[in-house]
Amino acid sequence: MQRSAKVISFLLLSLSGLLSATAQIQRVEPPFWWTEMPVEELQLQLYGEGIGHYRASVDYEGVSIVRQIAVDSTNYLFLYLEIGPEAKAGNVDILLRKEDDKKRIAYELKKRESLERRNLGFDSTDAIYLMMPDRFANGDSSNDSIPGMLEKADRSDPTKRQGGDLKGVLDKADYIKDLGMTAVWFTPIFENDMTPEYGAYHGYAATDLYKVDRRLGSNEEYKHLIETLHSKGMKVIMDMIHNHIGINHWWMSDLPTSDWVHDFETYGQTNFKGTIPADPHASRADKDRLVKGWFVPEMPDLDQRNELLADYLIQNTIWWIEYSGVDGIRMDTYLYPYPDYMARWADEVLAAYPNFNIVGEAWVESVAHEAFWQYDNPGIDDGYDSNLPSVTDFPVSFAVRNALLELSGSGWDSGLKKLYYTLTQDRLYSDPNQNVIFLDNHDMGRIFETLKQDEKLFRMACAFIMTCRGIPQIYYGTELMMGHEDRGGDDEAWRQTMPGGWKEDSRSVFEKSGRTDKENEIYDYISKLANWRKTSRATHHGDFLHFIPENDVYVYFRTLPDEAVMVVMNHNDGRISLDTSRFNEVLEDYQTGTDVLSRKAYNLSKSLKIAGKTAKIFELRD
Repeated sequence: MQRSAKVISFLLLSLSGLLSATAQIQRVEPPFWWTEMPVEELQLQLYGEGIGHYRASVDYEGVSIVRQIAVDSTNYLFLYLEIGPEAKAGNVDILLRKEDDKKRIAYELKKRESLERRNLGFDSTDAIYLMMPDRFANGDSSNDSIPGMLEKADRSDPTKRQGGDLKGVLDKADYIKDLGMTAVWFTPIFENDMTPEYGAYHGYAATDLYKVDRRLGSNEEYKHLIETLHSKGMKVIMDMIHNHIGINHWWMSDLPTSDWVHDFETYGQTNFKGTIPADPHASRADKDRLVKGWFVPEMPDLDQRNELLADYLIQNTIWWIEYSGVDGIRMDTYLYPYPDYMARWADEVLAAYPNFNIVGEAWVESVAHEAFWQYDNPGIDDGYDSNLPSVTDFPVSFAVRNALLELSGSGWDSGLKKLYYTLTQDRLYSDPNQNVIFLDNHDMGRIFETLKQDEKLFRMACAFIMTCRGIPQIYYGTELMMGHEDRGGDDEAWRQTMPGGWKEDSRSVFEKSGRTDKENEIYDYISKLANWRKTSRATHHGDFLHFIPENDVYVYFRTLPDEAVMVVMNHNDGRISLDTSRFNEVLEDYQTGTDVLSRKAYNLSKSLKIAGKTAKIFELRD
């Protein structure tokens, strides 16, 4: 199928208005579309008993059928419609005919909403707050358990659904704003109607890609939450998954085609080796196992080489962007689908929404393998361009952990030199300032626990992530120095509920009075850093300039022509006296520096006294 910046194919599969009482159409997705869209072609997928035997016609100004396709299952019919610029909002009358049998569908075209405060994108001026809605706050206990859905809330078992929802996030929005966050990333909000034995509170086993899980809320509530966060100056990042679905997705009982998902009996489970696509020596067998193997047995692996499925997934993305007003997407398991499909997806989404942004989850440990996935990679001449603006910077995350846990030694990359050498490889990225940098997330041990509950190291890590190049992301609870609560190393060890998010909780960390003295100290520390960062153009756009760590002291700068930030990381146990003359190429333009936390001014022409296990941040201005 040929495409341009204004042409994308779409699949639609959810309940729509029917004009014929005898019609057996069960699904038309999405439930509606819009006029004046940045794409002109729309693919409808109709589902109902025997609907593949029917043929369609349309009589509506500006709308025409350019193609219709019946597939292996006779219960599907795909219609490609062209929605021209002259089409007006209203109900499109689609006539379906099989010999003398006729059915009619009224498919709604809505007028497109204003683009004001919608689809804003995100960048290095932002600080992202990552949360799992089920674990954050329960604002509506009436949706904890939904009749007909397989899993009910069970707070006695941390591996099960806890009952957090979108209303809970809405109720606590000011807490996130006060913390200094400018964007919120939710783990997936799609329906995950999976069995209690599996436990899909995380959202990554979608069973309906057009519906918010009713235990979280409704589509309308999601849209309202985004509008509210926008009104408070915060953006929203939507988590999507194109690699797999949940085993209970309704497709699985009647696949449209035999190649809709990869065969588990043939390929089994993926090898989880995300380095393979960037490996010039990778075998075909390993490549197949990566992209065709299932992530887990409960998650069927989608075959995006199927043109109809690829169109469906791209259409679903554009529908959610347009419907909700969301500002960006985090694409889960970015390394596991077919790379050509992911490049096409990113290209078509960004062509439709030029101000939008996308970050792909690329869980690899080396900079070279991470950089492979960013657009127009300068170090690779293999004909592949991912079109992906942003990647999750796992190498920096691992470097922070390893650097702070290891004392300086004779090794070439011991101690803080691990950070230095990781960042020396930034030339491999097209734009490292677009990388999302983080200390922990929902799939990793919490940073406080990883750093062996050393508060000083924890504070150093937070100072680094707020001043390094890139887009910082804070995982919910990190602002409270949340640990593992003696659970060990399973997923639920780092996916705790927030105290106070449930009415029965004995205290609320969302209020100063409900936090411990130490929690208030840490909250204030991160809040001061994040709110200061909002005003620091140097941390947003400044060049990153660093000096080789000496004696386990790492000094780096973020510089603009009229503004700079100086960061000194002292990893030693004891206090050091830092001779600043080594940094004259930056400091010659500045006489004093202001500690961003204490607001105390320091004479930069003299040696600086830096306490042990401390990161000091100085604001330098003309």
